[in-house]
Amino acid sequence: MLDEDQNGTQTVRYEEPDDGLENEEFLPNEGGKKPIRFTDFEGKTSFGMSVFNLGNAIMGSGILGLAYAMANTGILLFWFLLTAVAALSSYSIHLLLKSSGIVGIRAYEQLGYRAFGNLGKIAAGTAITLQNIGAMSSYLYIVKSELPLVIQAFLKAEPNSDLWYLNGNYLVIMVSASIILPLALMKQLGYLGYTSGFSLSCMVFFLTAVSWSNTHSGTSSQSLLTQSLFCSGMPSWHTLYVANFPILTAYTIPILAFAFVCHPEVLPIYTELRNPSKKKMQKVSNISILIMYTMYFLAALFGYLTFYGNVEAELLHTYSRIDPYDTLILCVRVAVLTAVTLTVPIVLFPVRRAIQQMIFPTKSFSWLRHIAIALILLTFINILVIFAPNILGIFGIIGATSAPCLIFIFPAVFYIRIVPKEDEPMNSLPKIMVRQ
Repeated sequence: MLDEDQNGTQTVRYEEPDDGLENEEFLPNEGGKKPIRFTDFEGKTSFGMSVFNLGNAIMGSGILGLAYAMANTGILLFWFLLTAVAALSSYSIHLLLKSSGIVGIRAYEQLGYRAFGNLGKIAAGTAITLQNIGAMSSYLYIVKSELPLVIQAFLKAEPNSDLWYLNGNYLVIMVSASIILPLALMKQLGYLGYTSGFSLSCMVFFLTAVSWSNTHSGTSSQSLLTQSLFCSGMPSWHTLYVANFPILTAYTIPILAFAFVCHPEVLPIYTELRNPSKKKMQKVSNISILIMYTMYFLAALFGYLTFYGNVEAELLHTYSRIDPYDTLILCVRVAVLTAVTLTVPIVLFPVRRAIQQMIFPTKSFSWLRHIAIALILLTFINILVIFAPNILGIFGIIGATSAPCLIFIFPAVFYIRIVPKEDEPMNSLPKIMVRQ
C-alpha cells in the first residue's frame, strides 16, 4: 500500500494477510511493546563464541564412530559420503536461515507451524527432542563406559573390583548432577561459549594423539603390539583405498548423518548472535562445518589406518585393548570425557526450547519451568543410559530416523512451503522510486 507524508514523499507499506504471523510473540502488543517470551534474548554472543558453540554442537561422540564407518566402506567411499553429508548439511542450514528470515521467526518449531500448522510444529519438536536425547544419551554412555576405566587405571585398581567409584552407573549420575546440570541451567546458550571452546580443544588433542599414534607406528611399542594383535585384519589395497560393501555399510550413512546434526542449535545461536544477519550466521555455520569436516576425516583416517578392519564401534575401546595403562591413551580418554560432558548442556537447550514451544508456547520465561524441564530430561537420559546395550544402537537408530528429518527433509519442505507464500504478494507489487 502507498503512504504519503506531509512533504509528498511516497513510500511502500506491506500489509500481511490475516494469518501473516501465527504467534503473537513475534508481533507488538497494543502498547507498542513486544511481550517478553522465553525465546527473547538480546544478541550479545560474539562471532567466535558462536562458532565454538555450533562446532561443539556438531562434534560429539560421533567422532568416535567414524573410524568404524570407514572400516566398513573404504577410504574413498567414506570421503565421498562425508563430503556429501557435510555439503547437504550446510545447504539445509542456508534454507533454514532463509525461511526464518522471511517470516521473522527464529524457532525451528514455529517454522514447522508456519508451514504445516500444529502438525508441523509437533513433527519438528518431536524430531528435535528424539535427536538430542539420543545425542545426550550417546555422550553419557561414553562417560558411563570410559570413566570407570580411567579411574581404575589411575588408581591401579583390580579390574573386577566392586568399588562404588568404579561403577559406571553411579559415575554418570554424579557427573550429570555436578557438572552438566549447573551448565544446563544457564539462561542463555551464549554463556557456554567458553566451555565449548575448551571442549573443542580437548577434541583437537584427541585428534593429535590419534594422528601421532599412527605416524609413529614404525617404532613405537604400541604399534608392535597392535600388529601382533591385529595382523589378520590387514585389508587388501582395493578395500583400503577404494570401497568396501559389507552388510554393515548400512550403518555408515546414519553415523555420518548423526555426526553433522546441528540444526536444532542453529536458530537459538542465531538469536543470541551479536548484530545478527543471515549472511553472518551462514558464515558461522560454514566455518563450523568445515572445521568439523576436517577433524572428522582425519580422526577416521588415522584411527582406521592404525587398526584397519579390527576397529571397534567406539574407537577408544580399541586403543584400550592394547595397553589400558598407557599414559597417552589415558590422557586421550580424559580429553574425550571432558569434551562430551561439556557438549551435553549445548544439546539440552534446543530440547528444552522444543518442549516449551510445544507445551507452553505463550508462557513467559520461568526459572521454575526452566529448571524442572532440565531435571526431568537429565533424569530420563540417565535411566536410558544405564539400560542402553551399546553406543552403536544409539548411532544407528537416531541417525536413521530424526537426523535425516532435521538435516534433509524439514529445511527443504519448510522452505518450499514458506518462501513462495511469502514472496508472492511482494513480487506482485509495482516497483516505486522513493525520493526524499
